[in-house]
Amino acid sequence: MQSVWSAAADMPRFRPLDKDIKTDVLIIGGGLAGILCAYMLDRRGVRYVLAERGRICGMTTKNTTAKITSQHGLIYAGLIRRFGIERAGLYLDANETAVKEYQKLCEGIDCDFEMQDSYVYSLSSRAKIENELSALHRLGYPAEFSDASALPFSVRGAVRFKGQAQFNPLKFTAHISKNLNIYEDTAVTELCGRTAVTNHGMIKADKIIAATHFPFINKHGSYFLKLYQNRSYVIGVKNTPNLHGMYIDESGKGFSFRNFDGLLLLGGCAHRTGKRSGGWQELEASAKLYYPGAETAFRWAAQDCMSLDGIPYIGEYSKGTADFYVASGFNKWGITSSMAAAMILTDMVMGRKNKYAEVFSPSRTMLRPQLAANALKAVINLLTFSKRRCPHMGCALKWNSTEHSWDCPCHGSRFEEDGQMIDNPANGDLKNKGGDHIG
Repeated sequence: MQSVWSAAADMPRFRPLDKDIKTDVLIIGGGLAGILCAYMLDRRGVRYVLAERGRICGMTTKNTTAKITSQHGLIYAGLIRRFGIERAGLYLDANETAVKEYQKLCEGIDCDFEMQDSYVYSLSSRAKIENELSALHRLGYPAEFSDASALPFSVRGAVRFKGQAQFNPLKFTAHISKNLNIYEDTAVTELCGRTAVTNHGMIKADKIIAATHFPFINKHGSYFLKLYQNRSYVIGVKNTPNLHGMYIDESGKGFSFRNFDGLLLLGGCAHRTGKRSGGWQELEASAKLYYPGAETAFRWAAQDCMSLDGIPYIGEYSKGTADFYVASGFNKWGITSSMAAAMILTDMVMGRKNKYAEVFSPSRTMLRPQLAANALKAVINLLTFSKRRCPHMGCALKWNSTEHSWDCPCHGSRFEEDGQMIDNPANGDLKNKGGDHIG
């Protein structure tokens, strides 16, 4: 299973840490968010180190659909209702600024960057589309109604954002990471104050940024309650038309579309990690239905951290952890959220005020309906009998027959059939490897 990005990019290699070191800022995690933090700190002359457990961009970043957009579903009407016009506007502005920053950075980089319009469509409700358009117009954003006629089925309407973009995320990160101070194959296993213990030595830092997808320190911030993980699937399909845009269903149950290098990237079949899904088979059947000559050339899966209220957690890890920062909960919109995180966190570690920081603060209220669902799921799986239990917090693991992995329904950790860790927040392999499974 290889994403189309992995097949089309030559990533640089970095040596592992081989001694104890000191630095001003330690960045834990070498995905897009971590690399952008390192890139911005490097440009500002700040002394930093980035430690990555495996290879940079070897997990979530390589599996994205790589849409650069501030259109994150039909969210703005809800943001205005929950947070008011000002904060909803700041969220929109932060992501629009991120889109523009990518446009500037990509000017001199061969990363398949191209401007595209973005569409969120609804199969069932024109009213939802009109409500979102009304909200965006209140925010002063020139969104438009569209019939999304390029799609292979009819819709009730779509919201169109002009001037968005798409690119190859691995070609981009391969370029900007070349001269950064990165250590690969360097797993941070423990934090003792401002000292990170790794498998190859210790890193002492004045400030630390956790950009590990799902935060792995449980005693601060309550991220095990504030986040869950969602899994979705993508296929790259030949013999299909160019839709000249990026499309996604508003319900979260439909399909995502964009083109790359003569392929249609069709995504969907999303589900909470640990639950069953039609996966690639359902996508391939749909591709054949809509495009009878379709032929699958790539297939891969993505995993996303979902926050309680639809806004990422970017800022201080918790109220009681000065000089310790986090970027997580990107809600399927990791490209623009990574850039927004890098802009905010770079300012914070340098002692500068950032106008977007309060909107994304991880210490905002947890009193959202999703909190109860997350807590209930954790209790159910903690009480479920199973030989296989996640080392993160002890939840019962479920066998994923589609991807042949052990998945945690509580927090989304995943393990190979032999027990080797695939996805965090677990910070190591299963102790009890091997054994039987069903499926």
